[in-house]
Amino acid sequence: MFSWQKIKEFFIRHEDHLSSSSLVLGFLFDIFVLTRIDMPEENLWIISHLVVAVIGILILNFYENKDIRRGEVDNLHYWLVIMIQFAFGGLLSTFLVFYFRSATISASWPFLLLLAISFAYNEILKQHYSRLTFQISYFFLSTFLFAIYYVPILFGRFGTETFIFSGLVSIGVTMILLFILFYVTKEKFKKSARATFYSIFGIYIIFNLMYFLNIIPPIPLSLQDAGVFHSISRNTDGNYDVTYERKGLRDYFRPYEILNYTKGDPMYIYSAVFSPTNLNTNIVHEWQYYDEDAGKWTTSTKISLSLTGGREGGYRTYSLTNNIFPGYWRVNVETPSGQVIGRIRFRAQEVSVSPFLYSTIKE
Repeated sequence: MFSWQKIKEFFIRHEDHLSSSSLVLGFLFDIFVLTRIDMPEENLWIISHLVVAVIGILILNFYENKDIRRGEVDNLHYWLVIMIQFAFGGLLSTFLVFYFRSATISASWPFLLLLAISFAYNEILKQHYSRLTFQISYFFLSTFLFAIYYVPILFGRFGTETFIFSGLVSIGVTMILLFILFYVTKEKFKKSARATFYSIFGIYIIFNLMYFLNIIPPIPLSLQDAGVFHSISRNTDGNYDVTYERKGLRDYFRPYEILNYTKGDPMYIYSAVFSPTNLNTNIVHEWQYYDEDAGKWTTSTKISLSLTGGREGGYRTYSLTNNIFPGYWRVNVETPSGQVIGRIRFRAQEVSVSPFLYSTIKE
């Protein structure tokens, strides 16, 4: 005979294995299934998880105040906690995939680490979901992470203004939920109010600090392809003909690609940056060399390039410089505000005879 109690007992007995399996499988599902960040069905998936979380939070707090049989409260509490945890786990898994695709590890690792810890703690600290502050903290975090990239998609604009507006929208939505909870569970709300508001304020401040320090990835932009070449030209088909030096197996393991050149040769940087449909903006190729005397990276030149959204493989463009000299180089593909979309590294090595070059097409 069907019994929620028996199912609950089964879940409790196998909880560790079931939770770990669902965590891994859910993350793998998001990696292979989630494709474009501007697809309506993928954002509907996120919104549905937010709705499930809100419903779970409201019902959980409503019934905790009701005078019903203890067994019913225990069963309902257990399944509502599972429901809320599942919703936030799905959200954080999705965000981890999306933000990772837009990130340059060397620039955004603190933010990605914070996101990964939040994802792991959603599993480890499940017992804390009975606390209102914990529920609202995860809701505000998820809402903010969603708004950061969805507001630019919605309005077709990208920059500091949309980030600030995203934060205000997230606070507004969270305040509406808190307003409803105040009438659902006044006593519990009053006990948790101070800690809840401190938590929201803390998350908001941390996100703003990370944004203005250029630690948050430039989502919804992402680098699809990039490289350094000896020449780039656009052909009649609208694709790009490029020339390059053939690499050996050992070259793929070098932190810096070796680029041989003769004096006076120009060097080209190619990039293909994905931007959602109708989100047209600018990007910058910042050419930097490592100044060994000063012990730091120094900017040689910055080249601003236009970016048109909508192309699956990213909008293709390139820049060049004639001011190459021997040493370590890197080119940051970044937003006008300095958020790093991607980075190309190479070591320039002057030679007396031009290297033998191969050609290919960037479609």
